[in-house]
Amino acid sequence: MIYLDNAATSYPKPKEVGRAMLHFLEKVGASPGRSGHRLSIEAGRLLYQTRESLAELLNVIDPLRIIFTLNVTEALNLALKGLLRPGDQVVTSSMEHNSVMRPLRKLEKRGVEIKVVPCSSQGVLDPVDIEKSIKKNTKLIVLIHGSNVIGSILPITVFGEIARKYDILFLVDTAQTAGCYPLDIKKDNIDLLAFTGHKALFGPPGTGGLVIGERVDIKKLNPLKVGGTGSQSESEEQPDFLPDIYESGTPNTVGLSGLNEGVRFILKEGVDKIRQHELELTQKLIEGLKEIPGVIVYGEDQVKNRVAVISFNIKDQLPSEVGLRLDEEYNIMSRVGLHCAPAAHKTIGTFPIGTIRFSMSWFNTFEEVDQTILAVRNISRRV
Repeated sequence: MIYLDNAATSYPKPKEVGRAMLHFLEKVGASPGRSGHRLSIEAGRLLYQTRESLAELLNVIDPLRIIFTLNVTEALNLALKGLLRPGDQVVTSSMEHNSVMRPLRKLEKRGVEIKVVPCSSQGVLDPVDIEKSIKKNTKLIVLIHGSNVIGSILPITVFGEIARKYDILFLVDTAQTAGCYPLDIKKDNIDLLAFTGHKALFGPPGTGGLVIGERVDIKKLNPLKVGGTGSQSESEEQPDFLPDIYESGTPNTVGLSGLNEGVRFILKEGVDKIRQHELELTQKLIEGLKEIPGVIVYGEDQVKNRVAVISFNIKDQLPSEVGLRLDEEYNIMSRVGLHCAPAAHKTIGTFPIGTIRFSMSWFNTFEEVDQTILAVRNISRRV
């Protein structure tokens, strides 16, 4: 099998991930912060270790400013719904995933003003257009870092500088970049960084989080949910300190112990090394696809401006039919359709049909790329 659906969920994971999860289930198993016995203390230690690993990866000084959620979608909902009030304006792009667009459309019905700044068909966003969209009531800029449709990477450092210039907050969706692209919350001028564990961070599903930068006043960021935290149990009011204010309910400690090992694997291998491998795979695959008559590859020509996500179509063939043949005849796993990002597909001109998407990771090989190119060539010839 050739797995090329890593933009949805990475597979395989480093072996250490599963081992850590099994160790938790067999040897620990308790709830962190809910008891004083040794197993509960060990569970709490595992949670903090995961915060520390992520803090090292993302250059977060205080690990307690890393809030755990079930995924990047929950993290984005926490930031958007927690910050924006009726009368506020939020600026975003036309390449966003529905994990941003759907909460924004919900908030729009409650009086939040949304400005969607168009990107080019290559996924390029002009910083000048973002700056022109800022008004007196602008509260937030929210942008996807790496497109889950065509892999285009936005220069977030520049957009973060604009946010600081106008004293507004900058929220970044790093679903496709955290773990496989260098990120530094300080150098990149990020105020809120939403991440997911189950993609390039090599963790299991059900893990993710939100990094809350020091410019964010937590008194103005409402929790998405409230309830038991294991702290201040004598009070019926939600704690007002990090991370407890945003982490109600028993956490997914087994999943987060796996995420910790995924992040440690990245730290050991090195993000730059992972990035270089994925760049080389992407270059080879794009070049091979473009040589096939009838194949249309979308996105930036410069591979350095992409993550390892490639969308394409074959002339006169439906994406769904191509994806089915890739799976059933060639044992190649891809994703077809609109990829939960209709705005992005409208931007690149593939709505409502969508595309076939290949997305690679550290564990893919050049031999797999060669086999994939051959398979697409055969399908394009209807062999």
